[in-house]
Amino acid sequence: MQLIFGTDGIRGRYDKELTFSLAYKVGYALGVISQNNNPIVIGRDTRISGEIILEAISRGIKASGKECISIGICPTPAIPYLIKREKFSGGIMISASHNPPEYNGIKIFDSNGKKLIKEFENKIQELIETIDEKHLVQEKGFSIQTNEGLLKLYIKNLIKTLDGEDLGGMKIILDTCYGSATTCAEEVFNNLGASVKVINHEKNGLKINLNCGSTCLKPLKKAILENNADMGFSFDGDADRVIGVDSRGNVLDGDHILFLWGRELMEQKILKNNLLISTKMANLGFENAWNNIGGILYRTEVGDKFIFEAIKQKQAVLGGEQSGHILSEINNFSGDGILTAIQISKYCKKKKINLYTWLQSSFSPYPQKLTNINLNFDIKNLNNKFKDLINLTIKDYSENTSDNCRIYIRPSGTEPVLRVLIEAENQREVNFLSKEVTSKLSHELNKICDYQ
Repeated sequence: MQLIFGTDGIRGRYDKELTFSLAYKVGYALGVISQNNNPIVIGRDTRISGEIILEAISRGIKASGKECISIGICPTPAIPYLIKREKFSGGIMISASHNPPEYNGIKIFDSNGKKLIKEFENKIQELIETIDEKHLVQEKGFSIQTNEGLLKLYIKNLIKTLDGEDLGGMKIILDTCYGSATTCAEEVFNNLGASVKVINHEKNGLKINLNCGSTCLKPLKKAILENNADMGFSFDGDADRVIGVDSRGNVLDGDHILFLWGRELMEQKILKNNLLISTKMANLGFENAWNNIGGILYRTEVGDKFIFEAIKQKQAVLGGEQSGHILSEINNFSGDGILTAIQISKYCKKKKINLYTWLQSSFSPYPQKLTNINLNFDIKNLNNKFKDLINLTIKDYSENTSDNCRIYIRPSGTEPVLRVLIEAENQREVNFLSKEVTSKLSHELNKICDYQ
């Protein structure tokens, strides 16, 4: 059986890579390895396939002898919060994050509310390979225990994170991208006193992430300008990441969030060792500017679980990804787009400035270009020939570029694509290298595939 885990759980198109049978087996395996008998909590985003995957997982958990509770549609960070608060034995979020509607995924959390370490992923993989669901009991008249009131606990906690401060007088647009943020983002900002307008706010799994959300900022920019808003925030499908936009359409991505938030913590003397954790995708302009004010940036592989591991090892208090997935000490390092958005808004209110002014005090990013090369094989089966080709390509081109140029190539953990990131001080150099590197890689990959 092929490997089922990518960089963030299990991901694929429903009924192709991610089937009812696989979801059933994942539920069963998680039930078997759970270390206590408390229920497993499950949430999902708005995708049409979410309901049937929920049933499959729930049936699998039940067949293992364990119980589960569904909280319905919710942001991913609600799951780790509720695991800790209600002492669930683990949790599952059914979501494919920022991916299109035809995709879905399974994110698994342990009894501490943390994403599974490799050891437990391997245990689930091994168990799944031995399971034949035909020999498991298929309960007739199956029903799923649902407690939507649990979501209210998460919402109350989000509001509490501002410690009594409010966002009164702020005009804010929210793009909830037809996904998980539709359940609570507006309620949170309203409760904090902001004047809020929400776009793409229906729970619609057919539209989730399509031309909206954190990967498509045009609707948010348009709404900000039309409504003369102070700022806006755009979430992804499961609301664990966010991208901001100021009143003039400038983008506040994860790098800027880390720089500005980190600088506030540095000035308050609560940023340990002036350290931020980010990934190899972080902008070189960000790193240089952070170093210039006395900070240290530590880079990990792409994926929030790698950031979390580095945060733990280095006792950092803030980390995240350029994509807007931010992990902070406030909520035990669970990536939470809504939490990040209210924290950014809070700092603007306290400093008595708008986001445009604050963003102008951030770093100047180096030009970057990210290109995807589509692959005609499962990315999880990437063999040594492909890996050697990637490493050799980086080495060859890096030897002939300036010091302030970076080439980073990685297979996506969620889609069958190779991501090629080129970064340099000069846009012309970025465009030239991007064309050269992607052209060479595509040609060589096709040659290797022909011999497979």
